[in-house]
Amino acid sequence: MSDYQIANRKDSCALAEFLQKEGQFLLPMVDLIETAQVAIDEVIDVAGRATIEAVLQLSAQQVAGPKHAGKPRGAVRWHGQQSGVVPLSNRKLRVRKPRLRHKDQGEVEVPAYQALRTNSSLASRMLDILMRGVSTRHYEHVLPAMAQTVGVSKSSVSREMIAASEKVLTDLAERRFDDIDMLIIYLDGLRFGSHHVLAAVGVDSQGNKHVLGLRQGASENAIVVTGLLEDLVARGIRPGRRRLFVIDGSQALRRGIDAVYGSDNPVQRCRPHKERNVLAYLPKEEQKRMRQVMKAAWRLPASQGQARLEKEAQALDKDYPSAAASLREGLSEMFTVSRLGLPAPLNRCLGSTNVIESSFSGARSKTRRVTHWQDGSMALRWAGSSLLATARSFRKLMGYQHLWMLEAYLPEAIHEDKLAQDRRIG
Repeated sequence: MSDYQIANRKDSCALAEFLQKEGQFLLPMVDLIETAQVAIDEVIDVAGRATIEAVLQLSAQQVAGPKHAGKPRGAVRWHGQQSGVVPLSNRKLRVRKPRLRHKDQGEVEVPAYQALRTNSSLASRMLDILMRGVSTRHYEHVLPAMAQTVGVSKSSVSREMIAASEKVLTDLAERRFDDIDMLIIYLDGLRFGSHHVLAAVGVDSQGNKHVLGLRQGASENAIVVTGLLEDLVARGIRPGRRRLFVIDGSQALRRGIDAVYGSDNPVQRCRPHKERNVLAYLPKEEQKRMRQVMKAAWRLPASQGQARLEKEAQALDKDYPSAAASLREGLSEMFTVSRLGLPAPLNRCLGSTNVIESSFSGARSKTRRVTHWQDGSMALRWAGSSLLATARSFRKLMGYQHLWMLEAYLPEAIHEDKLAQDRRIG
């Protein structure tokens, strides 16, 4: 069973510098196979720009030599960076390019940039090489081939650097969280054809989001759930401090949390998931009314909202018993965050798994035309690439200023006996 750990990159400049040194770190994150055209935007945004910038750095290095501290050497010298534009066949790609200056004669062009500017087909050709390399998993050939397209020699791309990327990827997959106070853990799954991926995203006490890990398999599979949570424990998110878990509603997730982290952690079930589940058992003419009833109940104080939905379940018992049973299942945990009396913005974002759902939305849009998923590893790479793309632009959790209120409640047993009794009744 495979899993990835994905780390944030602050911007494409840092990413390009990393690629220049380490070769192919980004490429194992993306699997384009025969669906390359579907994913071209994602490739350009996640890997294409950074890799082209890495090639520009290598080209500049051939002219000015490697960067070094101290007094400049040679006639051509590094002189910072500046914005540039590389034309593609159907758009322009903004990049950061190295700036070179001759000590006596002024500006010096970066050969690769000049080639890309005068021949718009070159950048498209480089991206084609990138996609071919990823799709066939021949990562070690991709950056050298792209570099050679604009005249950068093979010797500028060290095999040792490319090999080192494998170790870097492993290190990232084993990233530690010992020094991060994780208050909230979101757990949700995504389906690619017949293959499932379970994801975990955490929020620390400052409101920062962290991609914690991925695991191939469904959220309804207790072994998959337990495996992912045990991996988080091994990497520093240990039991012993109470956290809020926000889950998609799977009973296997709830059992996994109890088994790995203990039964005294408050759990909030995703309200949009509950709405979809209940509506699936109702005829179309009943769905609009029920959706409005449920959304209104979420806004009420916990005791009133839960009582209102229990009354609604009683009304459904005769004509739609499956919908009534679905509504009652885990009903108490639909109002966990409401019991805490948190401010509305924080209450809303803790009432659903949208933090993960929004990250996966890019993968959904890019794969809507994919009809053949080769295996679970392919699904895992797509999930990884979509989370990577969004993790680079993660913002703090909405309402993070009020997380101190949640943190103040967590050391206490938040209606622990009452919640346990409600779960047994529900």
